[in-house]
Amino acid sequence: MPAVEVNGTKINYLQLDSDAGADAEDLVMVHGLATNMAFWYIRHAPEFAKRYKVTLFDLRGHGRSRITDDGYTPANLAADLEGLLDHLSIEKAHFMAHSFGGVVALNFACRAQERVRSLMLIDSHISAIRRLETTEHWSYGDKLQKLLHDQGMDINVDQPYFGYRLLAEVALLQKEKKEISEELKEIVTPIVGNYGNRTAKLWLKLLNTTKAESELMGDDGLGLDTLKLLTFPILAVYGEYSQSMLTGRHLLEVWPHADFRKMLRAGHFFPTTRPEELIATCEQFWHGALVSGVSTREGDKQRHFRSERFDQRDDGWYFSTRDGEHGPFNTVDEAQEKLSAYITQVKESKVAH
Repeated sequence: MPAVEVNGTKINYLQLDSDAGADAEDLVMVHGLATNMAFWYIRHAPEFAKRYKVTLFDLRGHGRSRITDDGYTPANLAADLEGLLDHLSIEKAHFMAHSFGGVVALNFACRAQERVRSLMLIDSHISAIRRLETTEHWSYGDKLQKLLHDQGMDINVDQPYFGYRLLAEVALLQKEKKEISEELKEIVTPIVGNYGNRTAKLWLKLLNTTKAESELMGDDGLGLDTLKLLTFPILAVYGEYSQSMLTGRHLLEVWPHADFRKMLRAGHFFPTTRPEELIATCEQFWHGALVSGVSTREGDKQRHFRSERFDQRDDGWYFSTRDGEHGPFNTVDEAQEKLSAYITQVKESKVAH
């Protein structure tokens, strides 16, 4: 797998050619903490390569990228990203980023907005907004607190960076091959499973032998006034049960032109637990915002999260309208076709009347 020396470290990367040919636009996918490019590679990247030339990479100290003593601030990780793009001659790209990867992508966007075609921000927390959340109640936090207590973890979910501690605690359990409850496994998907042990060991090494912990938990450099200057198309998707949803609610006021979606009954790692739904959401965004043009919300009544129309359950796919739920269907493609037919029928009915 190729790697390049940039900004004082070695960055591991991978590119997937697009089915659309050599003229396809670039899509750069950024993973979050305690994981690696495999977060996107297994399910999402091959699907998106039908439309874009996809670039995946491991953040500094993650995957097969080099571990350094320091350099883990979001601003420096954004410099790593910029160096990689320069090396690959990617002048402008779409970006898709999960969790802390979104913080890195936003730092890059704030320093080089002209190089960003669009951004899919997936369940990312921002430190400037964390400070505004101290008085807000996270409804799912009570359930998670009990779950952590039952697992024997002394972690307070009301702490702004509790998620980093949770990843470290679960990584230690994984390394020591101790039992992890099924409910907790679903919350910290990347650290458990077939490749979880190696990922867990690497995450613990990063926290215990470098300055990563202090640098990652510091100010991420993203001021709300600066974020308001971003004008490219933005899709922000947040899990209904995720603590990051608190950030999403504040971003509604920051980006009046953005498309905000809520993934129902989903936690922080829904890209891995419900990939088809996220893929469908991105496809809708690309077709809508990038083909039909960016629309701006007007008036407080429109400042809200839209729930994704498509929902996968044990018996198949459903889509939701004002008339209720429709389904089940065998595949998301079938559900999309039925939704399109439904919308056409509604439009024709309005014209007839």
